[in-house]
Amino acid sequence: MSGKRSTIRRRTFLGAVLAGAAGGTAIALGKRGGSAWRFFTDEEARTVAAICEQLIPADRDPGARQADVVNYIDIQLTRHFRKHQKAYRSGIEKVEGICRSRFGKAFADLSPQQQQDVLNHVEKHVQPFFDLILAHTRQGFYGDPRHGGNRDMVSWKMLGLPFPPVRGRMHYGDGPKVG
Repeated sequence: MSGKRSTIRRRTFLGAVLAGAAGGTAIALGKRGGSAWRFFTDEEARTVAAICEQLIPADRDPGARQADVVNYIDIQLTRHFRKHQKAYRSGIEKVEGICRSRFGKAFADLSPQQQQDVLNHVEKHVQPFFDLILAHTRQGFYGDPRHGGNRDMVSWKMLGLPFPPVRGRMHYGDGPKVG
């Protein structure tokens, strides 16, 4: 090296970085077809959201849809639930196959009673998937919102839990009186 430093203008550098980032974003979106989901396709997300809503329906309190449980499952399938990706793809495909053969429609387009009928069949005949999505629905509904579900702490509010919860102890004055 000659000791002469190469200088690059800051704006040139930032322009190159931003152009690269925009190109990477376009590639990533193109690869996923522009879907807003990390793992699911738009149709899979519709199906999972409808299943979750049947498992924890809204009544006088919010259900799985309001808690954004499908978002929790979608995020976790790219993280801690990676090993369940094939089970979800296969399970969703089986649910949709049952719906199309029985009713000629997608699961999300069925009436609530038809959805219940399909889920009763899935519980008996595709039990591993049913058990998996039931467990993940519960986790997304009752878990910490920082993991992508329980939006606006809806289940904690429903249960009357203090928030933000302090792990391992109750807030001062909220615990049971001893003695």
